[in-house]
Amino acid sequence: MEITAAMVKELRQATGAGVLDCRKALESSAGDFESAVAYLREKGLAAAAKRTGRQASDGVVEAYVHPGSRVAVLLELNCETDFVARTDDFKTLAHDLALHIAFAAPHYHTREEVPTEVIERERAIYRAQALEKGKPEHIVDRIVEGRLEKFYQQVCLMEQPFVKDEDKTIQDLITEAIAKLGENIVLRRFVRYEVGEGLE
Repeated sequence: MEITAAMVKELRQATGAGVLDCRKALESSAGDFESAVAYLREKGLAAAAKRTGRQASDGVVEAYVHPGSRVAVLLELNCETDFVARTDDFKTLAHDLALHIAFAAPHYHTREEVPTEVIERERAIYRAQALEKGKPEHIVDRIVEGRLEKFYQQVCLMEQPFVKDEDKTIQDLITEAIAKLGENIVLRRFVRYEVGEGLE
């Protein structure tokens, strides 16, 4: 099948990939649009994985105040160059992350940050609940681990489903941005404020 300029243009608009990459993807998938998108995604995610070790010392500080001024988020999102930091895609990512944090109120950045005592407390609660419901002892541990995974998805930012697209996690969102922008991107830190928080 002949790969036309219009096909390349359409794929480029849909994925943000370069012209040559789009042509190669279409050629490898015999002109099938969906297969070409999947090809570019796999290639981009593989490339993104290689970039994650690189130094990210540029970036932006994003401030978001939710309408009504009762919730606000301040975060630092880093990349490798000021060129990428000034792009609309990077600024949109920073805004989307701040919006998500305002909505989802994560307690921790990653599961590695969750204190051991918190994990053990949750384990004990889930174990007691499972036994109280009469679950057999030999499956209680599996139930506890499953509930613990859900706990991580609720309280750890990188594992939360993205508020605008619940099919992807925040980690997926950042990885896709790395693939698209061609630089390592790191959410360095964030803080969320809510009126009256901690007073009760």
